[in-house]
Amino acid sequence: MIRLMTSPLHLIKLCVGAEEVADLVAWRASAGAKGPDGLPRHVTRMWPRRAEEILAGGSLYWVFKGSVLARQRILRLDEVTGSDGITRCGIVLDPEIIRTAAAARRPFQGWRYLSAADAPPDLPRARKGDDRLPPELDAALAELGLH
Repeated sequence: MIRLMTSPLHLIKLCVGAEEVADLVAWRASAGAKGPDGLPRHVTRMWPRRAEEILAGGSLYWVFKGSVLARQRILRLDEVTGSDGITRCGIVLDPEIIRTAAAARRPFQGWRYLSAADAPPDLPRARKGDDRLPPELDAALAELGLH
């Protein structure tokens, strides 16, 4: 059987409680954001049916105040049983938070699949002395299609 290589499938999720990427960075450094192995993870109620595609190089894209601004590579999916006895999906993430070009997104609940074709590109790595646009200006440019 010949297997065709396809682009990885990603997940997209609102970064609830975070105003900007710096808030995610700060939270990911906390003990509460880490699993037993010390890697950051996000626990969610639903298990992705397309897990194999996600684990073939997918990332979790984070939406802040209506704009995708960052992503983290998905390393694996773990079963997590809560104190209520319910099994959930622990999305284990690479600790590195990669900033992306701003891409406007409407609010939604939970997570959604995101195709590689629809994923915003990564921003170039910042060099010493580079300035960043304020998040509000970056989001406004994305909404206008100018970023």
